[in-house]
Amino acid sequence: MVSSQTDEVYLDYQSARPVDHRVVEAMQPYFTERFGNPASLHGVGDRATEALEDSRAKVAAFLNATPREIIFTSGATESNNLALIGFARRNKRSGNHVVITEMEHISILNIAKYLEQEGFRVTRVPPDQYGRISPERLRARVTDETILVSVGWASNEIGTVQAIPAIAEMLRGTGVALHVDAVAAEGQLPVDMAAVPVDLLSISSNDIYGPQGVGALYVRKGVRLAAVTMGGGQERGLRSGTENLPGVVGMAAAAGIAAGEMSAESVRLAAMRDRLIREVLSNVPDSHLNGHPTERLPNNAHFRFEGIEGESLLLSLRDEGIAVSTGSACSSKTLEPSHTLISCGLLHEEAHGSLELTLGRFSRESDVDRVMQVLPGVVKRLRGLSPLYRAK
Repeated sequence: MVSSQTDEVYLDYQSARPVDHRVVEAMQPYFTERFGNPASLHGVGDRATEALEDSRAKVAAFLNATPREIIFTSGATESNNLALIGFARRNKRSGNHVVITEMEHISILNIAKYLEQEGFRVTRVPPDQYGRISPERLRARVTDETILVSVGWASNEIGTVQAIPAIAEMLRGTGVALHVDAVAAEGQLPVDMAAVPVDLLSISSNDIYGPQGVGALYVRKGVRLAAVTMGGGQERGLRSGTENLPGVVGMAAAAGIAAGEMSAESVRLAAMRDRLIREVLSNVPDSHLNGHPTERLPNNAHFRFEGIEGESLLLSLRDEGIAVSTGSACSSKTLEPSHTLISCGLLHEEAHGSLELTLGRFSRESDVDRVMQVLPGVVKRLRGLSPLYRAK
């Protein structure tokens, strides 16, 4: 992507995506002309309610769900909180055990710590070296006290895609609910609630080129939650607070665009991803791909480079006008190595040398050209300054 103000190459789509101009156009009237509160009992409120429910139906269609199964939230983190805390509290009489994986998004990891403080027992399942979670290993952690399993559909960091259909089938009939954080996968992979027996599923607006600050939680019919946010009882009493109508309308527009363009866009991005992986591994000595070589998101290329730190590489690329990441933006404030990479078996020094490049709707081949013009030289320069690197 080339900004209208700079010539910066943007390859950090996993942390933030621009809002599609078609989404902005759909949202525009709801800031000024159609500004009503859906809770108001007059014509303006009725029209707001109609827009809210029309948007709910569109987001439901995106997931092949029913409108009543969609609860609007402020984003995926709130959806995850409502799913895990709400389900655990509502169903604690059935058991006090929750299973997650070691490589979940930090929002899930911190919710798990909170649940432990509330008296729940949490088991964390490790992945294999590629970041895959074995359904059999997951099933082995389920006990008579287990009420909920939470697994991300794909890693927002290393891009590995999980076998969610197999995991869902494995849990079918056990009485254990399955929550899936689908933020990294939505808009890139088919997420079909009629085909996959998931009980709870979190999605985010911005990850499908909608506005930030909006998300949704899919709650399969019959699944019971306790409210986490108290207030006026909006969203079937599960998420109080006046709905962000412009944001909800924008999310619905983004979902419709994603549904129509996902197949072609994923093919295009996967080709660029494969070129990026091939050229980096061929032109940068002692470079390695993190995550699964084939079972990965179409937009994700995640590398580690021996002898240098990812932060130094990120800053050097920033000086060249290339925006990338060293991992999840939600945990980038710490100096700790990526918990995802450590869970895959990497040493701390290996995890520190990683770089994440994620493509998106506005990425072009010229962006890959620019990276390959700059990256090999930057790596060589940093290694020349590093006492840790020894060429093989």
